[in-house]
Amino acid sequence: MDIDKELLLIKEKEGFKKDFSVLISMMDYARFTTLADLKDVTQEEIDYRYGGEFNSIAMLLGHLAAIEKVFQKLTFEEMNDEEINNYADSLEPAVGLGAEAFTIKGKPVKFYLEELASIRKITKEKFASLDESWLYRETDWWFERKGNNFFKWFHVFEDEINHRGQIRLIRKLYAKERELV
Repeated sequence: MDIDKELLLIKEKEGFKKDFSVLISMMDYARFTTLADLKDVTQEEIDYRYGGEFNSIAMLLGHLAAIEKVFQKLTFEEMNDEEINNYADSLEPAVGLGAEAFTIKGKPVKFYLEELASIRKITKEKFASLDESWLYRETDWWFERKGNNFFKWFHVFEDEINHRGQIRLIRKLYAKERELV
C-alpha cells in the first residue's frame, strides 16, 4: 500500500478550506489504517463471524458505508429526524448491525472498498463546495443536545476507528480458530 507523503500531516489540503482540511486529514488517516488492516484479507475472513453470531468484516464495512451515507443526508441535506430515520431504515441492516445484518456476506473485499471510496468521494466533493461556517452550524441532535457538523463528521471517522478495532480482532480470532483446526 502506497503511503501518501503527507498522510501524517494535519494541514491544509489543495481544494479545501483550512478547517475542512483538518477534518479530511484525520478522515484520510483513519481510512488508510482501515485499508491497511484489510491487506491480504480472504473471502472467508470477510464473511467469518466468531462463534457464528458476532459481526463479520463484511458487516462492518457495510456499516461504515451506510453510516457515511446517513451523515451525508443528515448534514448536507439537513433532513429532519423523521426523514433521516426513514433514510437510515432504508439502509438496514447495515446501519444497525443487528441479527439481520448477518445477510451481509458473499461479496469480495473489493466491492466494499469501492463502495467506501465512492461514498467518500461524494463527501469530499461536498466539503470542497462548503464554507467553513457550515462546519460550526449547530442543530438539535443527539442526547437532546446541540451538535455541529464538525462533530458529526468527527463521529463518522470515530465510528470507523472503533470498527477498525473490531476488524483487527476478527482477523485475530479467525487466525486463532484456524490454528486449532
